[in-house]
Amino acid sequence: MASPDVGDRAPDFTLPSTAGPFSLAEKLADGPVLLVFYPGDDTPVCTKQLCSYRDHPEVFAKLGIQVIAINPQGEDSHQRFADKYSLPFPLLTDAGGRVCRAYAALGLLGTAKRALVLVGSDGRIRWRKTDFPLFHQNARDLERVLAELDG
Repeated sequence: MASPDVGDRAPDFTLPSTAGPFSLAEKLADGPVLLVFYPGDDTPVCTKQLCSYRDHPEVFAKLGIQVIAINPQGEDSHQRFADKYSLPFPLLTDAGGRVCRAYAALGLLGTAKRALVLVGSDGRIRWRKTDFPLFHQNARDLERVLAELDG
């Protein structure tokens, strides 16, 4: 199966999260969703990335974008990570990596790749980027890129 690209319909899914059951189709009714695929809870680069998004909610609010983080780790791990760093967005548990695989964000060892996928409220992918594991897009990097998409 080819990975979905910009302009393609985003694969729909429902997964458990730190905020209860999460359905992409239902969430899109509230506006665009930024899917943040990340390798691991409470790891240095992932923590820095997700805390950047936590610390700059205005970046996403002014563009009407909802942030959702996702990887195959368990609900308990996600809840501890979210609580430890006061992450204000849901962390989704993709047990088995089905959703990560559908978005071409699953690594060889079953961990998520570091990838960002912006799904428009119409259900189509508007932008995507995959980073090397040690690099990430912070909130200010995303602000510039996502603002250009609005134009």
